Amino acid sequence: MAALGAPLRTLRALLRELRHATGRSYRDSPAYRHVLAAFRAHRVTSEKLCRAQQELHFQAATYLCLLRSVREHEALHREYHGRGERSPQEVAGLVGF
Repeated sequence: MAALGAPLRTLRALLRELRHATGRSYRDSPAYRHVLAAFRAHRVTSEKLCRAQQELHFQAATYLCLLRSVREHEALHREYHGRGERSPQEVAGLVGF
């Protein structure tokens, strides 16, 4: 993770990953409500300067990286996990011949 980017972009990406993880009814999940409440509680307003905002943003970006990595790992595992003996045509298709 090089740069954090904008907090709103991180929030949207995090909610997108939650939707992938939980399905259609992701807005009913406790994780969705917790993420939104945490971002709302740590936003910067004109009355106060919240020092924990950068910390929350970093934690959210780290969790986003975790969710993406788990999803991509599961996709790779489904595609390449051994399913017994394969035909020569299947093996050639896997390696690109």
